[in-house]
Amino acid sequence: MTSDSTPSNIPGGPLPAEDKILETGASMLQDFQPTKQLCAHLNAFHTYADEPGRFVEANHYCAHLTEDVRQCILYDSPGPNARLIGIEYMITPKLYATLPPEERKLWHSHAYEVKSGMLIMPGPTAPGLRQAWEAAETQEMKHVVGLYGKVYHLWQTDRGDALPLGKPELMTSFTADGQFDFDKAVADRDARFGTDWKRKKELREGIEVPQIHPDADAAWKRRNSM
Repeated sequence: MTSDSTPSNIPGGPLPAEDKILETGASMLQDFQPTKQLCAHLNAFHTYADEPGRFVEANHYCAHLTEDVRQCILYDSPGPNARLIGIEYMITPKLYATLPPEERKLWHSHAYEVKSGMLIMPGPTAPGLRQAWEAAETQEMKHVVGLYGKVYHLWQTDRGDALPLGKPELMTSFTADGQFDFDKAVADRDARFGTDWKRKKELREGIEVPQIHPDADAAWKRRNSM
């Protein structure tokens, strides 16, 4: 159901009262099973595979299809009027190893996102709840650190597009320090969510970095070879 406010840069006016009434009725009577399976909210930054360094913040709302496959809907914010900007699939290393070599080049690793403290699961920040949440988050990061992701963005909000224009863009993850202005971007994100990437990094020191398949993170390897 849509809230009363409309993002200022999106064409069109507020929803008419008739549409709001229909939405309210539909939300009460229809069964939204696929979205009810969403079980985790993660936040990180993606960069364009054909333009490494140009980045977008993405809020991932994820569900498990199986033990080895996850699927995520990506939004530009966690707010009620968030724009759906893309999708991401995540798979385990054993499934990744079965993919054809050219297909594997479309997937990225998550090791740097996890170990750097960039990837977070926004949650409670009150002192009494924060420690318990961080323990659960760190445990989840032990699973995410070895996953491979394939992500496409449909709406280039970073360049101010008012609508999703052009072809879907393959995105990738950051894999090392110095690939973008980490301190500025992540600190700004942390200020909004009440989190601290430095603390996350410290809490995750004990998470083992997996061996990353040589076919993954192809965008950075292409750039480094030029």
